[in-house]
Amino acid sequence: MNSSSIESDPKQRFSNRVEDYIRYRPGYPAAILNALREECGLRAESVVADIGSGTGLLAQMFLENGNLVYGVEPNAAMREAGEQLLEKHPHFCSVAGSAEATTLPAAGVDFVVAGQAFHWFEPAAARREFKRILRPKGWVALIANRRISDARPFEREYELLLRTWGTDYAAVAATYPNRERMVGFFGDGKFLQSSAPNQQLFDFDGLRGRLLSSSYSPPEGHPNHAPMLVELKRLFDAHQSEGRVRFDYETSMYYGQLREDSGQKA
Repeated sequence: MNSSSIESDPKQRFSNRVEDYIRYRPGYPAAILNALREECGLRAESVVADIGSGTGLLAQMFLENGNLVYGVEPNAAMREAGEQLLEKHPHFCSVAGSAEATTLPAAGVDFVVAGQAFHWFEPAAARREFKRILRPKGWVALIANRRISDARPFEREYELLLRTWGTDYAAVAATYPNRERMVGFFGDGKFLQSSAPNQQLFDFDGLRGRLLSSSYSPPEGHPNHAPMLVELKRLFDAHQSEGRVRFDYETSMYYGQLREDSGQKA
């Protein structure tokens, strides 16, 4: 973690953002499952632990694939939202736990996955826990929707808005997974990487909700909150087409098997 505000209590940062998170965060493209089937042997019978499962967006994909899924989430409000979303899935098990202490039994899962959550983990402790709960030759897949921030004027101006008015946007962004971090995490560079396009369209209410779902968005009452929303409306009015703006993402996935020579400190 690169900021004292992140380190203070990262597991609680989304407690007051759950409704916006449910409604306005992107899901994940089917290419993720296709890659795991073709390259890692994912089957309907595979047991999956979704770490930092949040409101259940990633878990839902694996449940619809037929998998038994343990959704491990430390934040009570997010965990309850995931339970409500996935209550019709008999193969979903909600677990109050964290990446560093899942509470799951040893050698009980075939896949450990994390969607949009890895940058909140303590890597060395999480790695030890993942090795403990994985069966021999089990796989880890770390997945993130990365918002494209510099291809179009709207994207560049939205990025500037976050850096200007966000509480700790730059510090949070600096913790996102990248190839250098993955070399240490998986061990000896032995991992795979794939990507797929993803997209969302928003009217202004949707754009506002998407912004407010982010942990670095200042909440109501913060001095940056009102001017940030004024600037957001200006951006929307300047760049909307037929009442919508578009978010383009690259959904990246780092996946592999954990090795003994990871370079992670015990």
